[in-house]
Amino acid sequence: MASPFESFAGKALRPRPRFKGRSPAAIALRCGVMLALLALAGCQQPLVLHPKGVVADGTTSLLVGSFVIMLPIVVPTILAALIFGWWYRSSNRRAYYEPSFVESGKIEIVTWSIPLLTIMLLGSVAWIGSHDLDPAKPLPSNEEPLNVQVVSLDWKWLFIYPDQNIASVNRLVIPAGVPIHFTLTSASVMNAFFVPQLGSMIYTMNGMATQLNLKANGPGTFMGLSAMFSGNGFADMHFKAEAVPKADFDAWTKETSNAGGPMLSSQAYKDLSVQSTNVAPFTYSSVEPGLLGKIVMQELPPGPGPSTLGGF
Repeated sequence: MASPFESFAGKALRPRPRFKGRSPAAIALRCGVMLALLALAGCQQPLVLHPKGVVADGTTSLLVGSFVIMLPIVVPTILAALIFGWWYRSSNRRAYYEPSFVESGKIEIVTWSIPLLTIMLLGSVAWIGSHDLDPAKPLPSNEEPLNVQVVSLDWKWLFIYPDQNIASVNRLVIPAGVPIHFTLTSASVMNAFFVPQLGSMIYTMNGMATQLNLKANGPGTFMGLSAMFSGNGFADMHFKAEAVPKADFDAWTKETSNAGGPMLSSQAYKDLSVQSTNVAPFTYSSVEPGLLGKIVMQELPPGPGPSTLGGF
């Protein structure tokens, strides 16, 4: 008499009646393909894969290279899962159950050596690329870098041009082809500065300054944004980064300086740091000397940050 386990195994391995018409697996596969096509139909090309700067070029190459390196693991694994499910279906009488199978040295070599080699190659590429794309590393160029000081506020961006003695809010204007050296801090909670088409994202933190070097390959207008949730106005905390010819940049700085606009003093900074959203871009015709140092050293008090009770 067969044991209960043998009876259960026999029922599990017994061929099941086949459905008439299309199988559920075929229907699910067709539905999956249709959903994928519908999802992709509304997608635009990711900005990080459409670089317009030196650093962004390197980042894109690193992303694409890492993706290609991982394909020898990802593709065979997906194909093997589909093939195994198809081959060991209940209606396939050619598929054999081998309860005595324990291990295979050949299979072990394949399943361990390929991932190990992939990890070694991927790690080497990431190590070299990470050092080459170090945000604080100056970019090689015959042009002198432009210094820009960045302050993330609730919920807007302040850009100070110390050498030109001007500042702007929610608008970054830079000369194309010239390295830009950013010094960044936060007037409130931790934030993240990111212009996807120009390169690296970097955090801004109150009480300290971080460094970032970028360069636009040519003229253009690029989206800049906050890449870290920072409260109620986070969704509207974006700006335009405009790369213009050097002559146009010089003309803009001169026009801004001579426009007779307000001065970015300590008191003006305190007024600007009040929480607000959807702030239209505007400029300051002059800047109080050493203002960024006062912000970093907290001589000017930091902002309150987002409220835990909702609203401002």
